[in-house]
Order: sequence, then C-alpha cells, then structure tokens
Amino acid sequence: MDRLDNVVLAVEALGIRKDFAGVPVLRGCNLRIRRGEIHALLGQNGAGKSTLVKILNGVHPHGTFQGELRVDSRPVAFRSPAQAREQGVGYVPQEIEVIENLSVAENIFAGLMRAGGRSRVDWRELNRQAATVLAELGLPFEPSASVASLSAAQRQLLMIARAMVARPSVLLLDEPTASLSSSETEKFFAVLKTLSARHTTMIYITHRLPEVVALCDRASVLRDGTVSEEVERHDFNIAKLLTSMSGLKVDSQFPQRRTAVNGPTKMNVESLFVLHQGRTRVRDVSFELKRGEILGIGGLLGSGRTKLLNAIYGYLPHTGKIFVDGRERSIDSPRAARTLGLALITEDRRNDGLLFNLPLGANITIGNLEALSTVGVVRSAAERRSVLRQMQDLKVKASSPEATVAHLSGGNQQKLLFARALMRVPRILLLDEPTKGVDAATRHQIYRLLVDLADWGLAVILVSSELEEVLGLADRVLVMVEGRIVDEFKRGEGDEARIVRSVSLAQSWREAVT
Repeated sequence: MDRLDNVVLAVEALGIRKDFAGVPVLRGCNLRIRRGEIHALLGQNGAGKSTLVKILNGVHPHGTFQGELRVDSRPVAFRSPAQAREQGVGYVPQEIEVIENLSVAENIFAGLMRAGGRSRVDWRELNRQAATVLAELGLPFEPSASVASLSAAQRQLLMIARAMVARPSVLLLDEPTASLSSSETEKFFAVLKTLSARHTTMIYITHRLPEVVALCDRASVLRDGTVSEEVERHDFNIAKLLTSMSGLKVDSQFPQRRTAVNGPTKMNVESLFVLHQGRTRVRDVSFELKRGEILGIGGLLGSGRTKLLNAIYGYLPHTGKIFVDGRERSIDSPRAARTLGLALITEDRRNDGLLFNLPLGANITIGNLEALSTVGVVRSAAERRSVLRQMQDLKVKASSPEATVAHLSGGNQQKLLFARALMRVPRILLLDEPTKGVDAATRHQIYRLLVDLADWGLAVILVSSELEEVLGLADRVLVMVEGRIVDEFKRGEGDEARIVRSVSLAQSWREAVT
C-alpha cells in the first residue's frame, strides 16, 4: 500500500507531461503534497521545477499540458493565475515585486483596491484589513508606511501578506530567501511556521538544502522531468539529497582539502579605506592571503564585503596599501588587477558579468583574445578549441559555443563566468556570492572546483552571505561589520554562532559609542 493512501492530500499533480517546441520538460510527473505540510520541491536547474510550478499556478493553463491537477481532493483546470488564486492557490515569486511609491496597505491589496465594495477606495477599511493581515502574520508594519522604507527581507514578507489576502489553502514559494541574510531568513521562517500551524500547505522551492533540513516536513526531488524520489523528514541528509538530484554519488556537501595551507603570502592588504558615494564603506581593513588558501569573508548584507573586493580589483578608488607577491602595487583599474594575476567573479552576473548579446563562446573568450590572436586577428579555430575545452572542464551544458546565453540555466551561466576568469590562469581569485541563484547540485560542482583550485595553489577570497558556505569552504574566516574586520578565526575554531555573536557585539558597541 502507498504510504500516502490514507493521508489527506492538499495538492496532486498526476501524470503531468509538458513539452516546449517538441522538447519534453515534464515526463509523466507525479507530485503529492500532504495537507498542512511545508514541502520542499528540489532539483537541478532544468529538472522541470519552474514548469511544474507554473502549471500549479495557472501560468501554463489547462490544455497546454497533459495530466490532472487536484487541490483539496477536487479536480481543477486553471486557465490563469487569477483563477488559481480564486481556487485557493497563492504564489510568492522569487523576484521581489512591490510598488515603492505606494504604502504597505496599497501593496497588500494591489489589484484588489475596492476594499469597501464601492467604486471608490475606502482607505480606512483598506488600512483596517491590511492591519488584520499583518497582525495574523505577526508582521510589525504600519499599513500606512511607505514600502520604500522597507528592507529586502521586509518586502519579501510583504509579498507573503499580499498572497495571504485571498486566504489560500496552498502557497507556492519560489526561492523566497534568495535576497535575505541568515538572520533575516530566521525571521522569515518564523512567519512560515505560523502559517503552517494554521494548516496552510506550502510548496517551498529552493536551492539551499540546509533550509530544507531546518524548515521542511518532506521533499520531492525532480530529475529529468519526473519525481525521482520522495524523502521523509527523518531521512533528510544533504549528501543524500544531492545524490538524488544529480544522479551521482555525493559523500558530503563540502569537499575536503587534500593539502594544508603552508605556502607563501600572495597578497597583503594594509589599512585599506574605501570612500563611495560620500560614505566610508571600508575602514582600516588589513589582512594577508596565502598561496592555496581560501579566505572567507562573512557578514551581513551591506557590511562592506563587496566594496572591499571591488577596491582590491581596481573598480573603486581606495587608500592604503596592497602588496602582491611581496611588492606594493598600484591597482587603479581592473586592467591593472588582471595584469597582476587577479580575477573577479561579481555578484550580479546578469548586469555585471554576462553579455547577452553575444553567444556562449564569446562570453568565455571576451577579454582573453590576446592569447588567441595573431597580429590582432583572432584565430577562430583556436578560439573554438579553447571554448570547447572550457565547456568540457567545467561541465557546461549547452548545445554548442554558438548557444544563446539567455537560454542557459543559472548554474551554467555562472560556469561561463568561471570559465572566462580561469582562462587567464589567475593567481588570485576574488569571488562575490559565487553560488547565488544556482541549483544545489551545481553548487556542489562549484565547491569541488574551488577546493581543487586551492589545492593546485590558487589563492581565493570568498564572499558569501551563506555562513555555512563560508565555514564549509574557508581555511580562515574574517567577519566584517560596517566596513571593519571585527573577528578572525581558522577552520574549526568558529561556527555560525560565533559569526552572529561577533556581528551583534560589534553593532552593539557602535550603537553605544554613537
């Protein structure tokens, strides 16, 4: 007997098949969600998660796919997202979609502004109903407050409030913590647990497996367009989930170093200050980086970590001293940084990294064409061989070097940036949120790559908002608060609690002296 036969199900997707231009994306997918649970939907980019969610949300309407949907045991045939919402399915997208020049209440009821049932908005009733929704979720916002004053985390919670206006029995959450820090994520989880206690069923799409372990009751893993495994909470194990998602044996989330860090110092930074847009963003920062070391930098969003990397790479003017291989260097531009063997992978690959008007191959070789040219003319055959080698080494999944970048998954797009950076054979690699927006299996590939690069002697500075990532990869960790280094420890000497404690103590001290 199926272990779900006697369980009340909130959502059933039965035999779902969907293709695009004849290419199958979902292949007889079966998804079953118990009523009242927080259910993780996992899978690599391209596994079919987004397509399945769009079917559940009515974006892909009934008739464009094969199979059957049921909500609360009744068959449904959604023709649009609005119809899905009317029948009890709410949706919170990954992208934060708020209207900054409107109030909290206006954003909650966006598209439903006839709160009083008349042609004119009853503002008092609108604010009263908004206050009720906010109170039920435990959100300390004033209905009349401007959304422009809210943080990213508060805006994400506001989107949940908007979704809950329709009193959905099922709530779809697509990468809801992508822009949140660790502390903000904890507050966000508290709201979700409140909803779960009130029997709201949630389907939680995420690439962050520690969140699954911390929050979810059960998980379904999609691979190649079908549910390959259903995992109960008591069987949650990150290595097991990674194996199920990729189809390859994974023993642990973070690869182990094969060599100890005992090489010479590659870089020294002394008393670095960065002034940007009228404010001091980095204050008196000093550290050293050794050959073959992964140096992690942890801290909250806005702590100055990105500005530090951009200053070292020559994007931002700075004062202080930077030594590379024992000699003081003037790094006043990215060109100067590249000449010294530095490479940077930025946080925002869409705006600062990839060139969507160029094909895949050109995105790898751009900036690296000198080695592929003779008297200023690019050797096409050499360029193609180099691109194919990079694609093979980094396991980039694409049809050819001429493929369109926009059609690649987030993980494959990120691999292009690594390919471009590594093609120059750098000696120092600066990484700003290198796994942002990539699936868990690709994250593991990136982790393996970083550890291998360090074992081969590359010096790495890793900035990440995910403390577990910093702790799992770094040989040494620096903690930044408001542009300053407030703590430093080696692998095994600290944990997430120590980082959080260091941040809290530094912030408390700053408040006391100001």
